[in-house]
Amino acid sequence: MGSGSDLFDEMKNRFLSFKKHKYMENLEHFQALSKGQAPKFMVIACADSRVCPSNILGFQPGEAFMVRNVANMVPTYESGPSETNAALEFSVNSLEVENILIIGHSCCGGIRALMSMQDEVDSSSFIRSWVIVGKNAKLSTKAAASNLSFDQQCTHCEKESINCSLLNLLTYPWIEEKVKKGVLSLHGGYYDFVDCTFEKWTLDYKGSIMDGKNRVVVKNQSFWC
Repeated sequence: MGSGSDLFDEMKNRFLSFKKHKYMENLEHFQALSKGQAPKFMVIACADSRVCPSNILGFQPGEAFMVRNVANMVPTYESGPSETNAALEFSVNSLEVENILIIGHSCCGGIRALMSMQDEVDSSSFIRSWVIVGKNAKLSTKAAASNLSFDQQCTHCEKESINCSLLNLLTYPWIEEKVKKGVLSLHGGYYDFVDCTFEKWTLDYKGSIMDGKNRVVVKNQSFWC
């Protein structure tokens, strides 16, 4: 394990390389960004160090407004303030992004914590108090995949949690209004870093709200490998 000084020396070298090969060679672009941003994407991803959206999907500065939290979850509108819905409010109402992309991933510790929880939430644990946001994903996973191993259930829940968060996005009036008008699209993504594959899908708004039922209907599914 390197010393703090060694780690920051390496970080310095990376920064200077970025400045020379990225910033200075694209100076006009970065000067334009200094005057404002107009990203097309709002990305909600996990805080896991192995899952960096800019690295995996090639987002460049100015292309995506991002927030990362444990297990890439979106609380409901009724849940009250959090850094995630503050970022949603700014990106949707001020930046007017056209797409919200929630990215989940394999081997997610937050989902594993959720699936391991007992019914009683330990209020002394910040992690448990947060991941309970995904309780509906856990319940649907237990109902649909009870015959699978615990690891397989966790994989199922990783994807189910993304869909539950997509539905939670629709509890925000200003998000649903823009989705209904067709000026905002909601997407799910799943990065499997074991096999290096990526699944992408889009929420079908009309299908998902049909008959007043909260269920996820998706379209435009694709698998990148």
